[in-house]
Amino acid sequence: MANDLTGKPIAITGASSGIGLATARACAAAGMPVAVAARRVDRLDALVSEITAAGGRAIAVAVDVRDKDQCRALIDRTVDAFGSIYAVYANAGYGYEKPVHETSEDELRDIFETNFWGSLNVIRPALDRMIPQRTGHVLMCSSCLSKVGIPYMCSYSATKAAQDHFGRGMRHELVAYGIHVSTVHPIRTTTELFDEVARRSGGGRIYGREAMGFVQSPDQVASATVRCLRRPRGEVWTSLSTRLLFAAATAWPGLAEVLIRRYARRTS
Repeated sequence: MANDLTGKPIAITGASSGIGLATARACAAAGMPVAVAARRVDRLDALVSEITAAGGRAIAVAVDVRDKDQCRALIDRTVDAFGSIYAVYANAGYGYEKPVHETSEDELRDIFETNFWGSLNVIRPALDRMIPQRTGHVLMCSSCLSKVGIPYMCSYSATKAAQDHFGRGMRHELVAYGIHVSTVHPIRTTTELFDEVARRSGGGRIYGREAMGFVQSPDQVASATVRCLRRPRGEVWTSLSTRLLFAAATAWPGLAEVLIRRYARRTS
């Protein structure tokens, strides 16, 4: 039976653009009160106005996910505004392209602080609310690259793999409390991530716009995420062909090495 989402609050980080913004709109359309969080408050305010004008309920909270206190405040404000919290979506993150030997320790630590620790910073206080109520849904926006590392994107894919591994473990740890845990694995998505990769990397060989290949829209990811909220499952994939490709790469690592090497040569 599908889960009726009407009146079930969700907090979403990284909601000022891209997948987070599209998911906030989709959740609001499904009847969920939405707490949208990011650093760009002006964009959040515009999103809240859009949602409320359409008859939904929403609040904006300024959050840097690297700050544990701000993440806890997001959860507290969600409960204060809507009476409870049903779901939390750890979506904030960024990427860049750089060889490992050229990546500084500060760069590596910062991407983990945002993509991985930023996820835990918002999930942990949400679980403090969900466990006593014995219901809830935790989601993390991982990536198809969580399954296989590729050259120049090692730092990014490692943070996404960490989310994926924690998500799988937490699924089984929290099932007794009635809490679902899902990881979302988008392929290349037409968001500001492309611009951020280019800004941080001086262009993009693997993930840049000129090497996009097959892409999808943020709305496609958002729709798949809402379907998962209605009918929970462990992993959300928005491309069957990509899922099968990475499954094959895991099953036959030698073949994956050959294909990745050829792709890297074409994009270098």
